[in-house]
Amino acid sequence: METTVRGVRPVVVGRKIHRVVVRERRMRWPVSRGLNRTLNGYHVASVSRRAKYILLNFSHGTLMIHLGMSGRLRVVPADTPHVKHDHVDFVLDSGKVLRFHDPRRFGSILWVGEDAANSKLLKNLGPEPFDETLTAVALYRVSRGRKTSIKQFIMDGRVIVGVGNIYASEALFRAKIRPGRAAGRVTLSRFGQLLDAIRQVLSEAIKAGGTTLRDYSRVTGEPGYFEQSLDVYERAGQRCVNCATVIRRKVIGQRASYYCPRCQI
Repeated sequence: METTVRGVRPVVVGRKIHRVVVRERRMRWPVSRGLNRTLNGYHVASVSRRAKYILLNFSHGTLMIHLGMSGRLRVVPADTPHVKHDHVDFVLDSGKVLRFHDPRRFGSILWVGEDAANSKLLKNLGPEPFDETLTAVALYRVSRGRKTSIKQFIMDGRVIVGVGNIYASEALFRAKIRPGRAAGRVTLSRFGQLLDAIRQVLSEAIKAGGTTLRDYSRVTGEPGYFEQSLDVYERAGQRCVNCATVIRRKVIGQRASYYCPRCQI
């Protein structure tokens, strides 16, 4: 998500919305009505991110965009013909279009005419992974008594945001913690290792352009390349890069998890 924000920011900040074209409103939640009237003539003041929401900030409110499982934003020339699943266009005064594409329609585009931080979708979220307030001690304290798996714990947006399924598997591998271990059984020192691993994995992903999945592309349409450096995710049956033990796959919380049974305890 951070890679998308960084790609979109230089293209849209300071630009005026010339027109909004909504071709399909039926998303995870219906696209906010009257977007053309609400945004036409207003300049994008800034672009930021909170958890998995991309925030286009205006003087009179915020447009919250969630890409869901298959959504993506692309910047294309205004005369580029739309194709199937191109649901919403934000036409800029620069002659470019910020285009929202989502085959599965699990994403969302919502207008919030107030401080977005106070919206019901954001106000109960945990800290960002790189937030200075997020410490190993804080995670350790929250985890006490938790029987849920450590993988589900770090993917819980009320605890920490931005750690998706792929990154959780990779971080736990680097921290040598088995994904099914109860969060309440993870020691303080191991939480320190895990937090370092989460930040390392995310930093590398941002630098590389994100994880390449079947439905992912950068705002330019080019694929990301972080998949090339994944150590365990979707490598079940292959040898561990550290000890040559066969990587295993296990479903935890309805999500596929990958781990090395020897390295991770």
